[in-house]
Amino acid sequence: MRIIGIDPGLSGGIAVLDDLKIYNIFDMPIMSEGKKNKNQLNSAQLVNIINEHVLKNEDTFVIVEQVSAMPGQGVTSMFNFGQTFGSIKGICAALKLPIFYVRPAKWKKHFELINSSKDASRTKVIEMYPSISSRLTKKKDVNKADAILIARYFRDCLLYTSDAADEGLGVDLGGRRI
Repeated sequence: MRIIGIDPGLSGGIAVLDDLKIYNIFDMPIMSEGKKNKNQLNSAQLVNIINEHVLKNEDTFVIVEQVSAMPGQGVTSMFNFGQTFGSIKGICAALKLPIFYVRPAKWKKHFELINSSKDASRTKVIEMYPSISSRLTKKKDVNKADAILIARYFRDCLLYTSDAADEGLGVDLGGRRI
């Protein structure tokens, strides 16, 4: 089973898990736009990343952090964020991949990261997966760490119900928000 966790936004991250193992991690692919060289999502590259990691004979799930506007964020910033979020949804729909959404408070509570620093998720991932610590050395890697934890949260809590877990069967969550 393949799980693709996505921390959306232009500075976000993508994590690909094979069950409990980290298969790969990426920064959100971006490219320059216009005269001011502002960043925008490189949708073609995101399609390639996701498509290359879809398993042909097994289930693949995409889990995206469900975020909303925050006080003090500018209109342009929120528009750009929404554009990226919408592109992720469209790409998954075009690739016929099931997409699930998880609120930050849910996955952070699961990993005991509520009211902790932003960098705490990077520390948590390094504790859980010490073999990838060399790929999470920079503060900006916190977004990749978030993507790993988003995918891991889905695997830990949501993919299996207690009855199905006893039988080892996956549960179809029907694409609803979690």
